[in-house]
Amino acid sequence: MQIAVIGAAGNVGSRVVAEALRRGHRVTPLSRDDVDATDTNAVADLIAGHDVAVGATRPVPGDEQSALVATRSLLDAHAAAGVRFVMVGGAGSLLVPGAGNRLVADDPRWVPPEIADLARTGNDQLTLCREHGRADWTYVTPSALMEPGLRTGSYRVGQDELLVDSTGRSYVSMEDIAVAVVDEIEQPAHRGQRFTVASNLS
Repeated sequence: MQIAVIGAAGNVGSRVVAEALRRGHRVTPLSRDDVDATDTNAVADLIAGHDVAVGATRPVPGDEQSALVATRSLLDAHAAAGVRFVMVGGAGSLLVPGAGNRLVADDPRWVPPEIADLARTGNDQLTLCREHGRADWTYVTPSALMEPGLRTGSYRVGQDELLVDSTGRSYVSMEDIAVAVVDEIEQPAHRGQRFTVASNLS
């Protein structure tokens, strides 16, 4: 398959590139030096002809609004190009287990108050996906803790609730989130949906 990765220089994006290449796919890595994610026409031109594109861009604290502008632009670009869009979002959009409709972003046990606004961006991005109406999207959500680690190739999948293991930990390695993203590309199971991933270590 021909896969474009937007945000290919980042922690997750670079691992998605590596995982896709490892499986024999053709990859177009796109960093901020190659394209501005808020430039709908430029993105659409670059991804045209690809089977799927991955969005692995990340907002920075204090500039959350730009992430929403980029998300809307990416959705529009993929719809215009007729290319499937797999977006890696944030765990703040997930629901806290056993807490009704409480978001992870609003629970200081999972998200420190100083980054709560940033974490809520994930929920806003998911809302944009759900309301878009034209893009063929999938929203992939990591666990509460995502960091460099082992590529086990084994992981658990959930829907809207944070996955927590028997020790109370919610964790996924960046390597395993990349595996999950490429698995979804190869065998689509969540078109027009969000799913979440946790490493299967316990």
